[in-house]
Amino acid sequence: MHRLPEDDSTVYRIIQKEETRLKSTLDLIAAENQPSPAVMEAQGSVFSIKAAEGYPGARYHAGCGPADELEQLAVNRAKTLFQAEHANVQPHSGVTANLAVYFSVLEMGDRVLSMKLAHGGHLSHGDPASITSRCFQFKHYSVNRHTECIDYDEVNALAHQYRPRMLVVGASSYSRLIDYARMAAIAHKVSAYLMVDMAHIAGLVAAKVIPSPVSHSDFITFTTYKTLMGGRGGVILCRDKFSANLDKTVFPGSQGTPSLNMVAAKAVCFKKALEDEFIQIQRNVIENAKTMAAELQQRGYRIVSGGTDNHLVLVDLRSKGIKGHIAEAALESAGIIVNRNPIPYDPEKPGIASGIRLGSPAVTARGMGPVEMREIIALVDTILSDPDSRQAFNTVAGEVARLCRRFPIK
Repeated sequence: MHRLPEDDSTVYRIIQKEETRLKSTLDLIAAENQPSPAVMEAQGSVFSIKAAEGYPGARYHAGCGPADELEQLAVNRAKTLFQAEHANVQPHSGVTANLAVYFSVLEMGDRVLSMKLAHGGHLSHGDPASITSRCFQFKHYSVNRHTECIDYDEVNALAHQYRPRMLVVGASSYSRLIDYARMAAIAHKVSAYLMVDMAHIAGLVAAKVIPSPVSHSDFITFTTYKTLMGGRGGVILCRDKFSANLDKTVFPGSQGTPSLNMVAAKAVCFKKALEDEFIQIQRNVIENAKTMAAELQQRGYRIVSGGTDNHLVLVDLRSKGIKGHIAEAALESAGIIVNRNPIPYDPEKPGIASGIRLGSPAVTARGMGPVEMREIIALVDTILSDPDSRQAFNTVAGEVARLCRRFPIK
């Protein structure tokens, strides 16, 4: 940054504060990660100013030669990475990607079956707080009260009872693998489209360290800034037979010009996701999440569903007598960043919550492994065991600073 300090010192100082915060804290937000410098450079490139409504070869603005080349490259890389028939890289976010899928094949008021937000789903899967619930009639399936895993028999029964036009699969706080083949079979039996939202796990899928939903699904949506280690933005994959209608729903249906700087960042992260280093990082992400879960269990915390198969751990804090919002604030004060999170059948309001969600991607990207995960959980336990202790705060803050110095952001 050469001009910003001079032209707007206030914004520059705020950016510097954020850089300092990232470097000096342990980021355990499951929806965050550390992108490569190359991704950040692409996202900050001159493509941020180019207007290019339309698609490669069919733009509504002149001067789109490089833009066409860039977008086609991103599309080709996405299709190769995920072995998909068609890709649209224009969505500005995961929510806009989901909306585009819904409106590409559904009519207003159509029925949709999806996972309940409080049990692991996402706002854009028809939660009453989301605009999606005003456009379509959503019914939600839950996790089993005892196993806290998806009850496929219940999903099957609900599908036959409700007869949805679309079955939505995917989650934002569900730590177990999903049986996509079984979900596809359920959707097929009731003549429903199958959409999978893999925003959280796209990086794990790309690295082939967990099963892919692509071959089982009509539509797949995801974001690039979580486990995929890219910049902001959404992507849609689909079968060829849906491609023309889907593309029209994105543009001109719901968006104007794409953010080509974000498309550039997507292209870079797709390329990096094919590299051995990325694949190893994704393996480490799962190993580190499993280590955190095991360490928490040894310290007397209850892990929702008993463990994890992916990048996140959902922790029930009720046995420790602390609410989620208190835990979140106490940990942040010592430099450990988590988020409060409802647990299945949570008696608390979402703003309070009985749990916290931990994720391993960002600390794994810094090079930390199982040894450090055990250290981090020990620090978490120190704070949560006595969230009002100044001595505990000082001890943990010092250890957090030490870990951040040992594993700087690259």
